[in-house]
Amino acid sequence: MKQFIKDPDAVLDYKMDWTAWLNETDIIVASSWKVDSDEIVVDSDSFTDTDATVWLSGGLNRKKYLITNSIETDDGRKDDRSFLIKCLEQ
Repeated sequence: MKQFIKDPDAVLDYKMDWTAWLNETDIIVASSWKVDSDEIVVDSDSFTDTDATVWLSGGLNRKKYLITNSIETDDGRKDDRSFLIKCLEQ
């Protein structure tokens, strides 16, 4: 599982690229994000045919957070992928 470092004061974007998982003609038609704590906040999110992006703020120094992206495709496929954010004062 991928892990990213984020300063607790930073507001940053993270992209989940689904290109390798999608078949040739399938596209993303819905995307949602879930965080495992209210200490880190989803400020906004967006998606294209092949990827999903989330903007995150907050978090407490030296804590890790699980971030999960769930998608649905035009062909009706559904899946999710997660990554970790480790907050560190920088």
